[in-house]
Amino acid sequence: MLLVVGVVVLLLGAAYVGAAYALADRVPRGATVAGVQIGGMPAEQARTELERTLADTASSPVTVTAGEVVATVDPATAGLAFDAAATVDQLTGLDLSPQRLWQHLVGVDEHAPVTDVDPAALDAAVDDLTGTLTLAPVDGGVVFADGQAHATDAADGWELDADHAAEVLQTRWLTDEQPLELRTAPVAPDITQEETDAALTSVAQRVVSAPVTLEVGGQRVELPVDVLAGAASMVPVASDLELQLDGAKLSEAVLARTTDLLSESADARFEFQGGVPVIVPGKPGTTLDPAALGQAVATAATGDQRTTAVELVETDPAESTAKLEALGIKEVVSEFSTPLTSEPRRTANIANGARNITGTLVEPGETFSLTEALGPITAANGFQTAGVIVNGEHVDGMGGGLSQISTTTFNAAHFAGFEDVEHRPHSEWFARYPEGREATIYTGTLDMRWKNNTPYGALVQGYVEGGRVHVRIWGTKYWTVESTTSGRSGVVSPTTTYSQSPTCEPQSAGNPGFTVTTTRKLFLEGQLKDTESFTWKYKPQNRVICGAAPTASAG
Repeated sequence: MLLVVGVVVLLLGAAYVGAAYALADRVPRGATVAGVQIGGMPAEQARTELERTLADTASSPVTVTAGEVVATVDPATAGLAFDAAATVDQLTGLDLSPQRLWQHLVGVDEHAPVTDVDPAALDAAVDDLTGTLTLAPVDGGVVFADGQAHATDAADGWELDADHAAEVLQTRWLTDEQPLELRTAPVAPDITQEETDAALTSVAQRVVSAPVTLEVGGQRVELPVDVLAGAASMVPVASDLELQLDGAKLSEAVLARTTDLLSESADARFEFQGGVPVIVPGKPGTTLDPAALGQAVATAATGDQRTTAVELVETDPAESTAKLEALGIKEVVSEFSTPLTSEPRRTANIANGARNITGTLVEPGETFSLTEALGPITAANGFQTAGVIVNGEHVDGMGGGLSQISTTTFNAAHFAGFEDVEHRPHSEWFARYPEGREATIYTGTLDMRWKNNTPYGALVQGYVEGGRVHVRIWGTKYWTVESTTSGRSGVVSPTTTYSQSPTCEPQSAGNPGFTVTTTRKLFLEGQLKDTESFTWKYKPQNRVICGAAPTASAG
């Protein structure tokens, strides 16, 4: 009997092992993966079917949502890849356990797909989601409007639960209906509703409960509630609401309610005394310190007495004595002069122009403009009509003669080594000016400008003396200048021309036309630093006869 039982057991065992071998390469019936039916298929066919059917799903963006905010995740970027072979391997292969044979006999249901995961890439993708799937909390606040204080409500926010998001993406990206729901965690505001209500009642409402009286400079000023409300704000500071008052706005209110409260400062300045520049010290004025005023009024507005006092503070002149002393205005850097003509109106304009430019200070890096230094070329500014050249004609015009100021100042700057910014010579050469090294001016169209390219200040001085106009530039010598002028070329003798212009004025023949080149070299401590050349072509000063040209007589 025992022998029979043993034989039966042996035969059953052999049948069991044989069945396990026979079914090893076949997926249990009824098996599905991410909705794909692969039950009963050989392993290779099942792998092929999964790869084909899930290819689009495995490569398509995954839609996720949190707190009604939607975003997408690219599986490849997130390091997620479907492993069809590993998925089928979990369902197939030689397995002598009774469970595997039972699966083949009764069938299985849904089987989870196997996902290969790059942890670093998945963490990076989740970090990107946390910046999108979030709602910032709203801090409570207090605002002042219509003379009253009002609270704005605080509100919680939320942020993504990163660990949960990583788990959902890794396990459900292929199987669940999208969008995938991701979990969030609440985020409380820095300034809660309780803190907001406390700031409203204990601080803000006190500020606008009554006026504040201020004593300043021997005067009493009442700042009404609307002024306090207009200057007040409750500002978040270290997770709390802090009262701040705009000192600039309060200063305007104080000045509007006082008389002659502040005194003006006077800048230090250069003044020529005995032909030499001296520094006239500045005088400090008084002003309100906005920060101190704001703090004082804030303290009073939240206190019981609602009165306070502030002191006026001194203002330093913009041009302090020390600043002017540091500019190094100590010697004549360069000077130039040109001879005057015998025309009195022209000389008067030149003398007035010399006075106007005197005292012009050009700090290092700044640019001198003759137009700005002269001021308006008007009768009210001391100028009168004299000879000018307009469109090639010699006529009278306001400020005639100021081109001589331009030329003289240009040459002073030239020999000081300053940078030439803008200049234009006359169309005709006049013997009182150096050839090629002169400059005209026509306000609104032509200016003469140069830039102070030294580390020292440049102070301009102009005056008329000994039949000449002089321009000096004071400072500290910096550049060594070599200036040369070429010979004339392309000389053209003057001829006779006829003009029927209504503004024509007859003119005698004068200087010829020619072309000339000037060259300047700048040296610093014996080293050549710059070379520049300028070429100009003058036209001849023709004889001008007003009227029609004569016609040839019949012979």
